[in-house]
Amino acid sequence: MSSVERVPCTVVTGFLGAGKTTLIRHLIANAKGKRLAIIVNEFGDVGIDGDILKGCGVEACPEENVVELANGCICCTVADDFVPALDQVLSRTPKVDHILIETSGLALPKPLVQAFQWPTVKGRVTVDGVVTVVDGAALAEGRVAADMDALAAQRAADDSLDHDDPVEEVFEDQIACADLIVLSKSDLIDADGRARAEQMISGHLRHAVSVVAAKDGRVDPAVVLGLGIGTEDDIENRRTNHDDEEDHDHDEFDTFVVDVPEAADPAALAARISAVAEAEKVLRIKGFVPVAGKPMRLLVQAVGPRVNHYYDRAWQPQEARRGRLVVIGEKGIRRAEIEAALAG
Repeated sequence: MSSVERVPCTVVTGFLGAGKTTLIRHLIANAKGKRLAIIVNEFGDVGIDGDILKGCGVEACPEENVVELANGCICCTVADDFVPALDQVLSRTPKVDHILIETSGLALPKPLVQAFQWPTVKGRVTVDGVVTVVDGAALAEGRVAADMDALAAQRAADDSLDHDDPVEEVFEDQIACADLIVLSKSDLIDADGRARAEQMISGHLRHAVSVVAAKDGRVDPAVVLGLGIGTEDDIENRRTNHDDEEDHDHDEFDTFVVDVPEAADPAALAARISAVAEAEKVLRIKGFVPVAGKPMRLLVQAVGPRVNHYYDRAWQPQEARRGRLVVIGEKGIRRAEIEAALAG
């Protein structure tokens, strides 16, 4: 069966907080009649990213076309989670034109792409391309994420340490599998910063791969969708750090959910989140919080100490006005201190 007859899938990967969900929201909003479906993989107990995407309210991607996988990293549970989710999406009527797969920030793209070679999968779908989203502002400062200063200092101070720390390895593998790089947060860097960011990327690319700068996830869908690469046919040529491993784990990371009370002042809440993220070396905080006197729910997205927040939609009548934040950090972060600080 030719790739034209198969449903194209775009794998959107990238490190924690790089801007994957923001990019996908933009693609959904600008689908121009193309019927989309999304498979979104969370690392943690609460499907925050899936809920964000379901709240878009775009006819081209109705809520039932957003499928969440919250049982662990998709690259570790391909057979158990991904294939059933794919079956669910492909059974939709009318038929979807394109599938977007958002991996968790900790996922390795290669095992997922390899699943497209399976006989039960190969005849129905193809990998249109792997799009890796990277944090331009962090890369311009020589880091793969916004809050890696302590890790970078540790590597620089101790020559006996292996420079391929877990976070670096995940980043390198995501770059190595890319067919397109989206350099997010481009508005936060100048020309010299972009050059430094691209230098950080170039050493891990297998061949010439285009780098597209983006602000707030705004990239022309024609640039991202319709690449027609069929990445599954070339994936074995993309060498990664984990090629000789049968599997991998995420023991280097801790993730937990914090229940937070209604906020009186969003700015004060953001300041508190920023302070605890910086003090406790938290990689990522994201979730929803009710605000006193406001019918809309507040969406909070923090990458290290950088915090963004905005009202994304109204609380539904059947929905509890409940604040919940997902916290992701390296193994050993102080959960009790973080919970106390976020609870206010």
